[in-house]
Amino acid sequence: MTKLESKIPEGPIAEKWKNYRDKQGLVNPTNKRKLDIIVVGTGLAGASAAASFGELGFNVKVFCIQDSPRRAHSIAAQGGINAAKNYQNDGDSVYRLFYDTVKGGDYRAREANVYRLAELSTEIIDQAVAQGVPFAREYGGTLDNRSFGGALVSRTFYAKGQTGQQLLLGAYGALSKEINRGSVEMYSRREMLDLVMVDGSARGVIMRNLVTGELERYSAHTVVMATGGYGNAYFLSTNAMNSNATAAWKAYKKGAFFANPSYTQIHPTCIPVHGDYQSKLTLMSESLRNDGRIWVPKKKEDAEKIRKGEKKPTDLSEEERDYYLERRYPAFGNLVPRDVASRAAKERCDAGYGVGPTGLAVYLDFKDAIERLGRDAIETRYGNLFQMYKKIVDDDPYETPMMIYPAVHYTMGGLWVDYELQSTIPGLFVAGEANFSDHGANRLGASALMQGLADGYFVLPYTVQNFLADKINEPRLSTDAPEFEQTEKGVRERLEKLINIQGEHSVDHFHKRLGKIMWDYVGMSRNKENLEEAISMIRDLREEFWKDVRIPGDIHDVNSELEKAGRVADFLELGELMAKDALEREESSGGHFREEYQTPEGEAVRDDENYMHVSAWEYKEGEQPQMHKEHLEYKDIEVKTRSYK
Repeated sequence: MTKLESKIPEGPIAEKWKNYRDKQGLVNPTNKRKLDIIVVGTGLAGASAAASFGELGFNVKVFCIQDSPRRAHSIAAQGGINAAKNYQNDGDSVYRLFYDTVKGGDYRAREANVYRLAELSTEIIDQAVAQGVPFAREYGGTLDNRSFGGALVSRTFYAKGQTGQQLLLGAYGALSKEINRGSVEMYSRREMLDLVMVDGSARGVIMRNLVTGELERYSAHTVVMATGGYGNAYFLSTNAMNSNATAAWKAYKKGAFFANPSYTQIHPTCIPVHGDYQSKLTLMSESLRNDGRIWVPKKKEDAEKIRKGEKKPTDLSEEERDYYLERRYPAFGNLVPRDVASRAAKERCDAGYGVGPTGLAVYLDFKDAIERLGRDAIETRYGNLFQMYKKIVDDDPYETPMMIYPAVHYTMGGLWVDYELQSTIPGLFVAGEANFSDHGANRLGASALMQGLADGYFVLPYTVQNFLADKINEPRLSTDAPEFEQTEKGVRERLEKLINIQGEHSVDHFHKRLGKIMWDYVGMSRNKENLEEAISMIRDLREEFWKDVRIPGDIHDVNSELEKAGRVADFLELGELMAKDALEREESSGGHFREEYQTPEGEAVRDDENYMHVSAWEYKEGEQPQMHKEHLEYKDIEVKTRSYK
């Protein structure tokens, strides 16, 4: 069986990253101008990486699926970004952030990567402040912090409920500077449809121009993918509608192992589903759990009356409310990690205590906080989030508790990478949510922005340069090379096959059906029987899709249905791998909850003896994928049952 080489440096964990940088290969300024880097994606990870490469002096081509990097899905992140600055003097440290992240991921992350992330977190904040990111500040001018799930300290820096947007604007400014200098070429409205391999290494990409429909070839000495996660496999998620897994999936089919695909995060604080025709779900920031209290009625009859409109939540006294997170997890209360809070909400709703028209909702109540702090203080902290909720739900959360329910939000799985963030394909680096590296089986809130910017600003500039140090004598590769011709031919044939099916049903028809299978059988809880059924159902649906999908329009033009069709075709393959990975992992860990492996109280039961590993799947043409294991070792953290009580 192939051994996965994680390439973790020697030495104590606090010195590993320093040891790596001390010994890495460097490229002198003159030679940097001879080397080309492709960056796919312009969210926080991609924009920060492209800006950093450009500033170092490399030639960079960066590709954006939207019309501007400012519209990358990172903009949707609301609550904050973690950093171990200990400004509150409440006991935080790099080690504690490291510990909380590993524990929050249920001991299924690689220690060395997580420590480096915690170590770099402090530099990220300094970088963002220098760029002018308007973080919230205390009265005296120091940066403010708030708490997030899975931590007992306040380490989350924020800009109201717009943290992702403000950080993205900072990265966009840095990127724009390099575009203006000429070190970075920007290509908007392009979608990566395949990876070009030359002599076993990643040397280019095939892009589709989404405005003209033309296929385009681009070559480089290395490729960096920062294309986000695959949550839209569930159809309804908090992801932007054009977020997709196609780039990662094409890399997987070219030899990049896909790690832990079953590790998906269900965010506990989302606006509930309200009908059969909506196309996405809206996240309400986890930061709201700082001051909001989550509850359901103690009596089923009260819940039923609320569902029927015979009672209002404000009619119930304190004694008639079950603050179930505070009851079950007194140490952390409403700030338990996301997987724990999500399963607890599902359990209450499944037991008949849910509210809202469907019974699939719980309350997030700010009454106590408004009485304690005043409405103005709450408005200062969360004003835009309250406005957003009112616009969508047409209810005033200052007067009536918000209704929330868990929804698909983030994917901890992704392409396998080593310590350098290089995949199993030489020359293909993967950053941000597109890789698997830092979060284990569950991501703590406010850590996605931290990882994306750490990867782009502070990790890849070293590791990619180390890779390129041996490539300075490699000439630029012509896009007329046969490898480009062959790869483009395969892309064109697939697009033509899709558009020529001319079946009866739309792309969304199949995507919604896939999403229902995924949510019902590969969602918040899984079991052997349902996972086996899901695999069979997805295979049948995939076969039906390739016979009966209908795509209007032309292949050589703007065609959003053709774009969606390619993405859904990939989701129909990825969904099966997600179910297969969940079936193989016979334990409950983090966001992967197998019903067969739980305590009498409904808590997850890990199997460290048999499953303390990363599951990395290798694509096999015409065969079932092969799983490889990267065994995880914990030398600096004691592995124990995760408890938030």
